[in-house]
Parts: sequence; C-alpha cells; structure tokens
Amino acid sequence: MRPARHLMISLFWLAFLPALSFTHPLTFTETTVVIRSDNTFQADLIVDLDALALGAPPDTDDATLVATLNSLASDEFDASLNQVRRLFERRVRLRFDGVPVHFRVEFPDYGTPTATESTIPTVLGLTARLTGTVPSGATELEFFASRAFSEVDLTIRDEIRNVTRRTLLEPGARSEPFLLTGPITNPSRLSTARRYLQQGFIHIIPSGLDHILFVLSLFLLGTKIRPLVWQVTAFTAAHATTLFLSVLGVVSLPAHLVETLIALSIVYVAIENVLTSRLTTSRAMLVFGFGLLHGLGFAGVLRELGLPDDEWWLGLFTFNLGIELGQLVVIGLALSVAGWCRPRPWYRTRVVIPISCTIASIGLYWAFERLFDI
Repeated sequence: MRPARHLMISLFWLAFLPALSFTHPLTFTETTVVIRSDNTFQADLIVDLDALALGAPPDTDDATLVATLNSLASDEFDASLNQVRRLFERRVRLRFDGVPVHFRVEFPDYGTPTATESTIPTVLGLTARLTGTVPSGATELEFFASRAFSEVDLTIRDEIRNVTRRTLLEPGARSEPFLLTGPITNPSRLSTARRYLQQGFIHIIPSGLDHILFVLSLFLLGTKIRPLVWQVTAFTAAHATTLFLSVLGVVSLPAHLVETLIALSIVYVAIENVLTSRLTTSRAMLVFGFGLLHGLGFAGVLRELGLPDDEWWLGLFTFNLGIELGQLVVIGLALSVAGWCRPRPWYRTRVVIPISCTIASIGLYWAFERLFDI
C-alpha cells in the first residue's frame, strides 16, 4: 500500500470512528453528601439509573432504556433493581475515620412525577440515595466512587456546623478528608490548579472530538507552520475571551444553539479546505469568530464543573491552560503523522480533500442531530 494512501486511511478512521460513539460525552456524577444534626448522613448521586439497571452504555437512547425496562417481567425488573443496589454497595464508599460504613440504597424518583413526567424519559429517575448513620465520635469523612462512575462533582455539607465544601474528583479518586470537628480546610491551590488543568485537557482529549476536528481542519490547510500558528492563536484568543466573559455572566447563549453552531463551524472550515488551497488573512478572522463560539461551549462545561468561590480565577486560568495543552497535543500528533507529507505535491488531493470531506460530513451530522435533538 502506498504511504499516502495508508496515511489517508489512518486519518479517516482516526476522525470517523470516534464520531459514531460520542460528541460531547464529558459528564459528571453530581454527588451531594449531607451530615445531618441527628448524626445520620444522606448521599445523593445523580446518574443514569436506567442505563445502570440494564448494564447499558450511558449514551444509549433514553426511550430505548425505558421501553426495555417496562418490558421486563416483575422478577426480572426486581433483579435489575437489586443489581443497581449492589453496584453502589460495591463501588461507593463513605469512610469515617478511614472505616467504610454500611448504607441503604434507595431510588426516591422511581414511581414519582419527577421520573414519570420528566422531559427526558426515565423509569428509575436520576437519583441514587445512600443513607446511614455517622459513627459516634467520628472526626472526618472521605468519599470514594470507583471508575465505574465518571468524574465526581462532590459537595459535602455539614448541617451541624453550617459549612460546605465542594471539590472535583477524578474517576476512582478518594476525596480529601472532610473534618467533622474543628475548622474546615479548603483544598490547596496546587490541588485546585491540578484538577482544573486536567479537566481542561480532558475536554479536548479524549472528550472534545468536535474541538479536535476543528483544530485538525485548521491543520490541514496550508503546509507551513507559521500560518497554522496564526490560526491557532486566533482561535485560542477568541475562546479564552468568551470563556472569561461567560464565567463573569457578561455573555450567554442557550447551550443547544451553541452546540449546533459549533458543529456548523466545523462544516464551514472543512468545506473551505476543499474549495481553496491558499490561506488568506480573512481565514484568521473567521477562525477568531468561530473561536468565540467554541469558548461558549467550554464555558458550559465549566459551569457544570463549578469554580471555587475564593479562587475562581485560578480554576478559570488552569482550565483554559488545560484546553491549550490539549490543542497543542492534537497539533503535535497531527504533525507526527502527516508532517512528512505536507510538502508533497499529492498532499492536497490525497490527504486534505478526503479528510476534510469526512470532517465536514461528521460536522453536518452533528448539526442536524443537535438542531433537531435526535
């Protein structure tokens, strides 16, 4: 097989296969643990219980999950419920002074209007509630969820002392001890910076496939590094601007509209790669405009994550830095794969045009999917 053809096929599968499975899959297991005045605790985890009950991937169509659960016989349905309970019992730990405690698992939304009349179809709802007793004399609490769950957006609230702490946990990570007596110690600046840096990076690799395809579209047109640097700089400056303004509440657009426009920006840039072989100054201006849209998309993720009240600027800066590192890795990988053939005369016909057409097709599919919510 010719090297150019081999390269084209490799980049095709690199771009196309992941698109079949996800676009913006980054989700967080929102968890709230409350220590009550009667020395009991309640932990609410917001997860897709229908998918867990059936052992299905989290991106399975909600209507399909509901139809499958409703079709189960009574004993099969009860077995599925018990399976979910056992999953939480095995994969979630609440440790007081380092010792795991027993808890009961309930699904408070099941059979209520919260589930049956929700906009998104569901049978069991989205809340798994773990309740138990705080051991007498306990001085600290740690929370743990296995890698069966996504990143955990954890809030611990002590009703006795009226104090709250919020933190973000990587999959499979244990929380820092939450003191049940004495003063509350907030996460260190280094810990905060590391977590938001990682989340920014993750939102590009592996979770930001639409942003990856946009950056690849910028990479494909032109064979010199300098024009690529100008495009990426314009994109970076733009999305950093709207990310900052969105966090401050200055600018905001509906997420549905933002995601649709991001998909259309991918289509436009990819089609432009096919129609022209020459970079112009207007390209950088156009990329800047599209970067403003992508910044609003990043802001939506950051709102879901939340920022620390006292050091929001650190979370914002390191999250944005993580995004930039992710983009640099994408460009570096693209250069390592295709850098050698960019000066070749057949680079445009055998690489740029086929890959750009593939990217445009994926972006167009996403645009229809997001516009019509299919």
